[in-house]
Amino acid sequence: MNDTARKPWHFEMTRYHWFVLAVAAAGWLFDCLDQQLFVLARPAAMRELVKEPPESEKGKPKALEQAQSKAGNLATSAFLAGWAAGGLFFGMLGDRIGRAKTMLITILLYSLCTGLSALAKGVTDFCLYRFLTGLGVGGEFAVGVALVAEVMPASARPRCLSLLQAFSAVGNITAALVNLGLGVAEEEGLVSSPWRIMFIVGALPALLALVIRRKLKEPERWAQASHEGAMAKQLGSYGQLLGHPVWRKHALLGLVLVCAGVIGLWAVGFFTPDLMRVVQRRGEAVGYYDAAIASAKAANETDKAALLEQLRGFELDPKSLPKELASELKDLKAAADKTINARLARWSSYTSIMINTGAFFGMFGFGALSQSIGRKPAFMLAFVAAFVSTASVFWFLNDFWQIFVMVPIMGFCQLSLFAGYAMYFPELFPTNLRSTGTSFCYNVGRFVAAGGPFVKSWLEEVFKETSEPLRYAGVTMSLVFLVGLIVLPLLPETRGKPLPE
Repeated sequence: MNDTARKPWHFEMTRYHWFVLAVAAAGWLFDCLDQQLFVLARPAAMRELVKEPPESEKGKPKALEQAQSKAGNLATSAFLAGWAAGGLFFGMLGDRIGRAKTMLITILLYSLCTGLSALAKGVTDFCLYRFLTGLGVGGEFAVGVALVAEVMPASARPRCLSLLQAFSAVGNITAALVNLGLGVAEEEGLVSSPWRIMFIVGALPALLALVIRRKLKEPERWAQASHEGAMAKQLGSYGQLLGHPVWRKHALLGLVLVCAGVIGLWAVGFFTPDLMRVVQRRGEAVGYYDAAIASAKAANETDKAALLEQLRGFELDPKSLPKELASELKDLKAAADKTINARLARWSSYTSIMINTGAFFGMFGFGALSQSIGRKPAFMLAFVAAFVSTASVFWFLNDFWQIFVMVPIMGFCQLSLFAGYAMYFPELFPTNLRSTGTSFCYNVGRFVAAGGPFVKSWLEEVFKETSEPLRYAGVTMSLVFLVGLIVLPLLPETRGKPLPE
């Protein structure tokens, strides 16, 4: 064995290699910051943008909550559809005009449109902004992984790609901390509409574009391919991707592989903070009313204490809530809901932080595991673990301590799949189709995944007579992770093999 073979992977990295990894990781970190800001801001945004249920639903129990949930699912689907469309377009553009130029465009697009989301006046324009944001978010991933795959030394490539994906967890945790801080500020009465502030924060990554424009160069592999006359006509061609039997097979099977993980994450996993809010709503509300009742009695406000006791009874038995509250009850409930929702925002933040703490180790761990046992066995273990852990969380999650045990395990298992996608897809396609092929797998799957929230809505309707429809819908939807196992035997093992040319 020679000295080079014995060197750890990071010894092969030059200063420029580290710079490229840092820029690509920052782009993906901010990309995921935006995604998670949306996930965490979605409930508050829907409460503000959807004030009344449809006329046909008025008077029905929980009609307003169901209308807000459906609007949130619609916004999620719009975001995923934009993600898919942007991934397809910018993935092709990345092969045609270059990785660095395309990364610059995508970061500017998702940053600026995230800022526009803060200006939404209704569900329609909010969904439009989320669709436009998705265009940039979807394009950045494929371009980023193609850039890192082509620039890094072969020995360092798998670890760098898994590290790139692991930084998505840092972006998600940052979003959770922003949400936590704003939730506390709202509870103290320091801010109103904190979800709008969150989207303004999401516009800041546009500053990264300045660094990309000044210092990032195109990979030599891409530059060589783009200057070869015969090859230039084929750069970023979906026709060639789907016309070549090998690349078509890799693209279509990779698409199914992605659908399992993306639907599982966006239609199930990223609704865990919503589940936590549902689970903890009663406890937080009863605690609030107990303290308010005690305070009113201490101040000899007996009428107010009696009204608060009524509201406390409604929280214990929501079905007893009158269709129309008396004005005194309505005002007290509005004030109580504001404080309770601010407290529940903290629970959502804690849940998100735990998901992504587990995710960071899961994504970096997938890189090490797949280097040891191979890409396909690692995927097999990850899909089974994602199903078991997600179904367990949605079925058993009830108590505060479970956030710190069950949720990180679920995040570890679910998000490890995405490190696998970042590593595996660049190894399936040649240089002239690498960004295009990766985008096809990763983003056509999002068109399918965009329907996931609607399936979730349908399942919640099926289980609406249960006490917690979201819980039963989540367990059922977890089965989607097992779809990935179907196509694994048909895909090639790429561990230890050079990138296709």
